[in-house]
This record gives sequence, C-alpha cells and structure tokens, in this order.
Amino acid sequence: MSRFVDPLVVGRVIGEVVDLFVPSVAMAVSYGAKDVSNGCHVKPSMAADQPLVRISGRRNDLYTLLMTDPDAPSPSDPNMREYLHWIVMNIPGGTDATKGDVVMPYLGPQPPVGIHRYVLVLFQQKSRIVDGYAAPPADRPYFNTRAFAFNHELGLPVAVVYFNSQREPSGNRRRR
Repeated sequence: MSRFVDPLVVGRVIGEVVDLFVPSVAMAVSYGAKDVSNGCHVKPSMAADQPLVRISGRRNDLYTLLMTDPDAPSPSDPNMREYLHWIVMNIPGGTDATKGDVVMPYLGPQPPVGIHRYVLVLFQQKSRIVDGYAAPPADRPYFNTRAFAFNHELGLPVAVVYFNSQREPSGNRRRR
C-alpha cells in the first residue's frame, strides 16, 4: 500500500511558511507555457515576469495572494526569511491575479546561492481590503506570512504552490 506524502510537507513549506491547512480553492500558476507544480524547477530567467495565477471560487469571494522566498539569502542560512516577492489583494474568485489590487509589485526570483523555494500562498478574505489597510510592508526582507495573515484576519491558506529555483550560469540565461 503506497502512502501519499504531501509535497508541501516534504518541501518544508508547511511548518516553515504556513501551518497545516486543508486546500479548498484551486490555484493554477504558470510562467508562459510552464505550469508550476509543487517542487518543480523554474529558471529565474523564465520567472522574470509575473506568472499567470488563476483562481477558482465564486466571483463574490475575494482572495489575497503572496509570494515569498523562505530561503533568503541562502538555504543554509536563511537569516532574511521570508523575502517578499509579491502581494495582490482583492482578487475576485473565478479570475486571475491581474484582476486584484497590487500591494507589492512582483519581483522575480533572484537566488544568489543554492536552491531556493518560492512559495505562492492564497488566502480567502472576509471582505474587501481597503487601501489604507492594505499598505505595503516597509521592506521585502524579514516578511512573515503567518503574521501578515493574522494582521489582515485572513486565517489559514486556501491554496499553496511552490517551486524551486537556483541561479543560472551567466552564459545560459534566456535572451529577452
């Protein structure tokens, strides 16, 4: 009998970034033709522009999307954990992240050393979050997903996906 082991547990996303949760909304993430699945590898050059993030759910429901790097600046010494890469709030269900309000603009992966995890976390909001309440954090390093969720009364995530990325040799980067 085979036993299913959640890739979010294996990848230490549950525990280091979020608490154990029950997924209740489908979230599909893609960088161009590359669909992101838990633990897959995405080159930084491929992820330079924000991904398409599609969310299921009812149109009346609103969601908040976060993207962080819990391995900054290096997986062996993540003393800047978590590094914030993106915040989008007020995303209507059944649409994608472009329909929400960008609170922190997207910053693509820039892993200086080692293999970094990049975690996209989706929360369901209780109501629309207004501008003053959705102020961006002062800086990107030392972000805390759990504290952000607590401060904005978001509860546990409804969906999470993560990918791995590492620095590309300078000669192998995709040309724009």
